[in-house]
This record gives sequence, C-alpha cells and structure tokens, in this order.
Amino acid sequence: MTHDDITADAVTGPGGTLPGPSAARPDNSAADAESTGRDTAQSSADTAPSPADAALPPELAPAALTLFGDRLDLAAAYAELLATDGVVRGLIGPREAPRIWDRHLLNCAAVAERIPSGATVLDVGSGAGLPGLVLAIARPDLTVTLIEPLARRTSFLIEVVERLGLAKSVRVFRGRADEAASGSSGREPISGDVVTARAVAPLDRLAGWSLPLAVRGGRLLALKGSSAAAEIEEHAEVVARLGGGEPAVHLCGVGVIDPPTTVVEIVRERVVGPRPAAKKRARGGQSRRR
Repeated sequence: MTHDDITADAVTGPGGTLPGPSAARPDNSAADAESTGRDTAQSSADTAPSPADAALPPELAPAALTLFGDRLDLAAAYAELLATDGVVRGLIGPREAPRIWDRHLLNCAAVAERIPSGATVLDVGSGAGLPGLVLAIARPDLTVTLIEPLARRTSFLIEVVERLGLAKSVRVFRGRADEAASGSSGREPISGDVVTARAVAPLDRLAGWSLPLAVRGGRLLALKGSSAAAEIEEHAEVVARLGGGEPAVHLCGVGVIDPPTTVVEIVRERVVGPRPAAKKRARGGQSRRR
C-alpha cells in the first residue's frame, strides 16, 4: 500500500519573500486552512480502519463456531488486529477488511481438517499469519512456526502472538524457507509434519521451497484457487523430482463454508539432496586434476 506525497512550490514576491495579502482580495488563508483541516480530519476519519470492519457477519456465525469452537473470541480478536493494525501497516488491503472472515479466517481454518492431531506445522511465507495463525487459533493441539523473511511482517506477527497469548504454541522465524530448512546463520534447521502456504508461488517453486521442510512422510498443504488442477498438470514432474508424491486436490470445509477451500496436498515420499556440482573440465574435454 503506497501513498503519493503531493507538494507545491511556494510563489515568492520581490526579494524572495512570500507575497502579502492583496488589498483587493481579502486574506482568507486562516479560514481556508481551518476548513481544509476539518475536511482532512473528516476524510481521515472516514477512511481510517475501524474495529467494526472485523465484526463477524451473522450469516457466517454458524461456520465460525464450527471451525473455531470455544476459541471463537480469540479468532475475533485476531480479526480485529488484521482489520486495524494489519491495514495500517500494509499487510491487509483496506478493501479486504470487511471480508476478513469469509475470504481469510474461515477459508484458512477449514484446512485444519487435513492436519493430524498434535502435528508440527510450518507456515511458509506467513505474511499476516494466514493460514498459520488461524490454524494455531482453531487447533490448540498444534505447534506452529511462522516463516517470514520481511521484518515489518515478522514484527506484526510477534506482536499478534504476544497479544493473543499464543507464545507457548507459536514461534516466528524471520528468514526464507531454504534458510529454515538448512539452518543457516547459526540456527538449527527446522522441519515439521505439515508445511502450509497460501498465495506464495506457483506449485513448482513452492514445492522446491516447502518439501525440504517436511519430514519424510510429511506433507505440503498449499491453499490454491481455481488454478489448482492446471498447476498440478504443469508441475507434477518437477514435484516428483523434488521427492514429492502425486499431488492431490482436496476441498476443505464442504457443507460448512461456501465455497470450500481448495488445497493441493503433496506427501514428501523421498528425501532428495542437492545436486552435485558439475566437474570443471579443461579444454579438450579432459577433467582437471587438482
């Protein structure tokens, strides 16, 4: 979310001084400034994010109760943080605030049905915490790590985790997925039973980043839209080379939310190491001896 700063050059009078008020034209600058200030304040009040934007629509209440149960109040507190601080800090678009529940919270919470009890979940490219934080709220049995490289996003995530009292089950890892998997910068590598991702990258790149984070037999759950089948057809061979099994499409939340959430699930069947570096060859095609 960007803002354009508009500036105007001051018009100066003789000797570089600002021109005084004209005798033929009354000086209304003070009144104009006061009026402009009122208009600006009113405009800011009209456009400022409001907690009311995060209110749960009555028609979605049954689905929300089904998915969040007795932690619905916690989900509502997160919705308010997304609709206010999340908008101000550019993590959620202002037009998304009134659609927090149906497009984001319920859409993500439905994925919990694909996650086994007590699983360790790694959320790649977590952004504002979708779906990782939603899953941590809906499923207190899960241990969740939010993986996010951008500082302003990780700052928001850390604050939300603390304010919602989720520090015992949720941690924030600042870095890329490959750094988390390899344990770079003196940190231990991490892995999990389930790796989640939402709106991060096409399936081939996403599998390359995410499958190394899953334990053998673990799975990637990628939240996708209508492109899911086409992405599988295009990238299935790459997924197989990366050690993944045949991708499967699941609809989550059927009968609870409309439309249900489309998830591509890939099991990590094999552990594939990095490709060996090619040997340097001298001219004439002979390998160099060192």
